[in-house]
Amino acid sequence: MARILLGVSGGIAAYKACELVRLLVKGGHEVVPLVTPGAERFVRAETFFALARRSPAEDLYVHLTQADLLVVAPLTANTLAKLAGGHADNLVAEAALAHRGPLLLAPAMNPRMWAHPATQANVEAVRLRGAVLVGPDEGETAEGEWGLGRMAEPEQIVARCRELLGETDSLAGRRVLVSAGGTREPLDAVRFLGNRSSGRMGVALAAEARKRGADVTLLAANLSLAPPAGVDVVETPTAETLLDAALARRDADLVLMAAAVADYRPAERLETKLPKDQQAWHLDLEPTADVLQSLGERRTNGQVLVGFAAETGVEGLARAREKLERKRVDLVVYNDVSRSDIGFDADENEVVLVTASGEQRVAKAPKERIAAAIVDTAEELLRERAR
Repeated sequence: MARILLGVSGGIAAYKACELVRLLVKGGHEVVPLVTPGAERFVRAETFFALARRSPAEDLYVHLTQADLLVVAPLTANTLAKLAGGHADNLVAEAALAHRGPLLLAPAMNPRMWAHPATQANVEAVRLRGAVLVGPDEGETAEGEWGLGRMAEPEQIVARCRELLGETDSLAGRRVLVSAGGTREPLDAVRFLGNRSSGRMGVALAAEARKRGADVTLLAANLSLAPPAGVDVVETPTAETLLDAALARRDADLVLMAAAVADYRPAERLETKLPKDQQAWHLDLEPTADVLQSLGERRTNGQVLVGFAAETGVEGLARAREKLERKRVDLVVYNDVSRSDIGFDADENEVVLVTASGEQRVAKAPKERIAAAIVDTAEELLRERAR
């Protein structure tokens, strides 16, 4: 999910920012609190770090943290003036100058302060530079006056955050099962047969499905990166454990089997380390169970099942087409692993989406963008099933 910088400036509405942090974290986002000294007069910084599930930042340059979104809530008249004038005398103002991306502001101040021409000029200045405002709302303020100046409710702010991040509810209420990484089949106490899959593609798919509101379970096979926030993670280091976990959750609405599951494993596993000597080793291998085919044979009505074909060259694409029918799946994602710039352990990918109705080539792009294209196609298949 997204990384969000949350600036908290010094108003009584700072207490509402606590609930905002909680809701954003619950939604699977990483929240980095930026608390001004003025805000700490009302709520201690440690409270925000605890709600964000982070330790207090030790980075001297936390205001330079790259993030998908910067939110300032509450935004006081003073902080608004700083942003309009390009000042940089606290963490929030510094972050606003360094941030490259959407900026969401939630004003909170006395109604007369909000209505002042200087404040309105500052509002116009930040809007012209692309800032988006949520609120203020009309109501009774802390000092007892009535008017426009109350900070928007945390739920409203979260809704605007989701809009700016491109999140939707298109998969709300859906259960999505994703596998990622590469299985490792033990040879002895220290050695295994494995592959170079890092899990980046599967993690991107899990994050994309969660972004669209799905209830996501990730079957993690030796990932080399952290799983996305907001998903349930089940460790599945071997083909056997991945099969068991997948079959236990085979009633998911959408299944995306992106993990590189070993086709073979050692016929015999030693509990101790096999010592090195000068003799050649001869290793007997036996096939592992076919996870994708097992799911295809047991699929439920309305389920969409997506398989991946890590192949090489034109022949590999032909095998991906054949896999569509043989494995009883709805979509096969083909990628050419003979190329070093895409696929295994790379940040980018280039794929062909193979369905019964045709093929779609998705040009080379970051895996997050490829994941979005795959989930788009899977969603369309879900809608077709519903019809």
